[in-house]
Amino acid sequence: MADLMRITALALGLLFLGCVAALAQTTPTPPAVLVADDIVVTPDRRLIASGSVEAFQGQTRLTAQAIEYDANAGTLIITGPIAIDNGEGAVILADQAELSRDLQDGLLIGARLVLDEQLQLASVRMNRVGGRYTQLYKTAVTSCRVCEDDPRPPLWQIRAKRVIHDEEERQLYFDEALLYWRNTPIFYLPRLRMPDPTLDRASGFLFPEIRSSTLLGTGVKVPYFITIGESRDLTLTPYISNQTRTLEFRYRQAFRKGRIVFEGAASRDDLQPDDQRGYLFGVGEFELGRDFRLQFDVELTSDDAYLSDYGYSDKDRLDSEVRVSRTRRDEYIQLSYINVKTLRDDENDDFLPSDIVEALYDRRFFPTALGGEFRLAAEARTHLRQSDDPGDSDGDGVADGRDVTRVNIEADWRHTRFVGGFEVATRLGLSADAFEIKQDAVFDSTDSEISPHAAITLRYPMVRHDPGGVSQVIEPVVQLSYVGGDGLNVPNDESTFVEFDEGNLLTLSRFPAPDRRERGWAAAIGATWARFDPDGWSANLTIGQVIRQESQGDFTVSSGLGGLQSDYLLAGQMKFDGGLAIAGRSLFDDQFDVAKAEFRGSWRNDRIDIGSSYVWIDEDDQEDRPDPISELSFDGSYRIDRFWTADLDWRYDLTEGRAATARAGIAYSNECIRVAASVTRRFADSTTVEPSTNLGFTVSLRGFATEAGGHSQVRSCGKQAK
Repeated sequence: MADLMRITALALGLLFLGCVAALAQTTPTPPAVLVADDIVVTPDRRLIASGSVEAFQGQTRLTAQAIEYDANAGTLIITGPIAIDNGEGAVILADQAELSRDLQDGLLIGARLVLDEQLQLASVRMNRVGGRYTQLYKTAVTSCRVCEDDPRPPLWQIRAKRVIHDEEERQLYFDEALLYWRNTPIFYLPRLRMPDPTLDRASGFLFPEIRSSTLLGTGVKVPYFITIGESRDLTLTPYISNQTRTLEFRYRQAFRKGRIVFEGAASRDDLQPDDQRGYLFGVGEFELGRDFRLQFDVELTSDDAYLSDYGYSDKDRLDSEVRVSRTRRDEYIQLSYINVKTLRDDENDDFLPSDIVEALYDRRFFPTALGGEFRLAAEARTHLRQSDDPGDSDGDGVADGRDVTRVNIEADWRHTRFVGGFEVATRLGLSADAFEIKQDAVFDSTDSEISPHAAITLRYPMVRHDPGGVSQVIEPVVQLSYVGGDGLNVPNDESTFVEFDEGNLLTLSRFPAPDRRERGWAAAIGATWARFDPDGWSANLTIGQVIRQESQGDFTVSSGLGGLQSDYLLAGQMKFDGGLAIAGRSLFDDQFDVAKAEFRGSWRNDRIDIGSSYVWIDEDDQEDRPDPISELSFDGSYRIDRFWTADLDWRYDLTEGRAATARAGIAYSNECIRVAASVTRRFADSTTVEPSTNLGFTVSLRGFATEAGGHSQVRSCGKQAK
């Protein structure tokens, strides 16, 4: 019976509002719909709806206890509690209201405006004007959760004489705004404009950051965000302290088939008072058609210490690159130009390969007559030094002005089949290498060679399944290979640092670049073991060694690949269901003398994310390392509770017996505020970089479009943070 009465009331409401709309001689508006438990139409053309009233006008939805509609005046008198949702993230709550028939104009008493379920604006009185503007008088604004049973004020609020919300521009305008922390006023602004939380991009000030540095003093950064159309924006950040006057910037632009981002800074400071200092970093990528992609990366700085002094980057070599490439399933093409600038105080840019041009082509075919896979690879590279001196003025064994051009072509046929449980992989091929060397008094100007190569690899995988669901896999492997040729008399500019790991155990050449190759007969022997437990943990282990007919003189001592027998390679990792993971790799000889070792352990759960690493690399004059490297590092974060998070990063040089860098931070974040503080210490010292300590402090008020991103916890009533 109640449902029948409600349906009848709905029909009467629709009929009445339809007749009114037909008689009105105004601009057509979307039809109105009224639903209520009870609807009465009086003789003087007044409609009275009561009991769970709902009204719809376009996207706008209104709920109230009662509505009285005066057709002669065209007004709605509404009794609360009232809720008006415009369908675009704005909700108005009020005790009582008098509105126009289309809900676009009118007066609301005891009203609150809620934007995007984040920002609350509570006022004594609210006016709706033209369906676009909402004016609130004697207003308190906050994004903090307000609990009725908690007498305390929110953590922060902005009190204003008047606030105007522009729904079209999605902006908030404050008159006589005063920011409060609890009940304590912080600062006053006669006029203030802020974007509402439904707006993704808006010009205006972002939240400032306070920074203190032993090099630059104490200062403040005040970013200003500028929108330039729908696809571009610019952020300018003045950084003012008693030691520096800096302007930082970031420019972003999106294109139909690409994007660019540039960031940089310009400074005048007391560290180098006579110099204009600055840097520029930029990246971009564009689709060129036919699957080609253009990418660029720009890295420029005014001096070697600027990036470190201001904390913009830890890089000690800058590389700018322009690349055109295409990646397809069976083909890869690349053409690139790279410019390198060193920031190390023991290197001279004039003597380093600073301009590099490289072209790559990789293609694979699947011949039906032979079976298997045929690969063709070609690479051309030129690197130039700024110096023209063919001699060695600094005594490092490298000609100061040596320029090198090389071309490498390799053709391979590969085939894999299974015979009696063995996986047999065969490889046959031919390599052609040609070099041109200029401005070097030691090496010939040209050299070339054609080298055949062949390899056969045998694997015998063995699998065991235990009744408890545990699976184990053991796979011994052996590879016999041959690379012909006598080797070229060319300088080593690219393969100066060689790594021996499980990834290149079965390759024919373990040099990182084709400017040199391993020659002669060689055998690679190894085995892999893996275990998978249904309880959630797994482990794997790899061991291997390379044995040669003749030693390779181009390998360094610490590479583990010198001599007739390489060092033993041992690598493995374990993962547990509780979030614990351990991984390590080591190279050691027959006397268990370790050349290189690295270990990493980490533990992650809902509250903890920590990790620690240890690295050991033996001394090696061939790699310009007169002393061994022994370093311990730690990184982690701890979620103290729902709102507090602490993090720590620390790196300790065991050889020097001192810390290299350290950083600690703590942050508080909830639904309405984020506060973060950090301290960073750099202990390293050189002729261009000085030890320094930096303190940072930021406060972000959530609820505006300028807030800091990221997940936030919402406080529960009765459990607010002290």
